[in-house]
Amino acid sequence: MKKQAARISASEIEAIARDEVQSVGRLGIKVEDLSAGHARLRLPFDPESIRPGGTISGPVQMGLADYAIYAVVMSLIGPVKLAVTTSLNCNFLRRPKPGDLIADATILKMGKRLAVGEVSIYSDGDDEPVAHVVATYSIPPDAVAG
Repeated sequence: MKKQAARISASEIEAIARDEVQSVGRLGIKVEDLSAGHARLRLPFDPESIRPGGTISGPVQMGLADYAIYAVVMSLIGPVKLAVTTSLNCNFLRRPKPGDLIADATILKMGKRLAVGEVSIYSDGDDEPVAHVVATYSIPPDAVAG
């Protein structure tokens, strides 16, 4: 089955993070793959993300997941910057090893005003997820791009 093109490019998503949400932009997250309804992002390892016990902190993992779902929502609606998180539920499944984290995000349901997505987070090179997140985004009325 052929992937459908996203309504926004990876570089456009990265520019929004870098230029308009600097706390996210500073993380250096890269969009590795983007198609309509799917996004794969990489968070480069930063030793400052380690918490006691030698694992990557929960807030770092949740931030990656939130950004991944933002990217996948925009893959379907285009660059709607004011789409915002209304809920986010994270289940930490195992300790991620110190290293890059990979987020694989998809849309579960896309409505006119709400989008529900899920993301599995992996330590780079591992097949088992370290976290699973489900989040809902609110889409402003009449905001869907062209």
